[in-house]
This record gives sequence, C-alpha cells and structure tokens, in this order.
Amino acid sequence: MSAPLIKQLPLSFGTAGKTDVRTQFAALCYRLKKDKVQVLLVTSRGSGRWIVPKGWPMDGKTPADSAATEAWEEAGVTGKADTRPLGMFSYSKTYEDEDDLACVAMVYAIRVKKTASDYPEVKQRRRKWVSRKKAAGMVDEPELARIIRDFDPRVLY
Repeated sequence: MSAPLIKQLPLSFGTAGKTDVRTQFAALCYRLKKDKVQVLLVTSRGSGRWIVPKGWPMDGKTPADSAATEAWEEAGVTGKADTRPLGMFSYSKTYEDEDDLACVAMVYAIRVKKTASDYPEVKQRRRKWVSRKKAAGMVDEPELARIIRDFDPRVLY
C-alpha cells in the first residue's frame, strides 16, 4: 500500500526573489503515547514563538541527518530520521539589525527514542509535547501547520 499524497500548499516568499531564498532542514519530532501521536515543539530563541527544530545544511550530512542534528541541539532528542521529506514550508528569518531572510524548510519526520535533560540549547529554549491538532494551532506558518496536522506515522510508515 502506498502512502497517501499530501497536498502541498503554495510557498510564500513575500518580496524576496528566487535567488534570495535560503534552504533549511526541519525536524518533525514525534512519539506514540497510548497510540496517540504527539509532536515536540520548541520555542525560538528570539521571539519565543513555537517552532520545530530547524537549521542550515551541514557539510557531509544528508538533509535528514541535518534535521536530526538540529533536533538534538534545539530539543535534546535523538531518534530515527526518515529520509523522505514530509513537505516544506516557508518563513522569514528575522535578524536584529538586518532585513528578514526568506527561507524554505524541508521537513523530516524523526521518531524520538530518547529525550535528554541536558543538551546544547537547553538554557535557550523551552520544549513541549502536544497533540498534532494543538501543535498545528501553536505554530505561525500555515504550511507547517498543515504538515503537522496531516502527519500520521501509523499511516505513512
């Protein structure tokens, strides 16, 4: 049985041109608790809004491995990253003294095996396990919300 197709929403780059867009890799960290899917969100360092761990491409790492590294650094979780992207979302990365940077993030599912109490960004972020429905309502990006809401590892994997 093949996985159902998930409709990808159009990306929004605001006023940025095609050559002004940067790529990041994001981790949709999840676990099954009593057969219910839970998603792990973290706060951004700047605004404190709820996001998924994400970051820039890393030399010598696949996109899925880069997403897994971000999951460790930002959320303190390790697990198995799927090599197939779930989708992508666009957002503007805000810097204090610079113009916003248009980004597109490819999202990779990571089934969390371990959660650490000490990890690189533990003092800079909060993390929270929530249902897919609640997580979709907590993030600002509509494309990411759709990816989270439609994600079901029990069907896709």
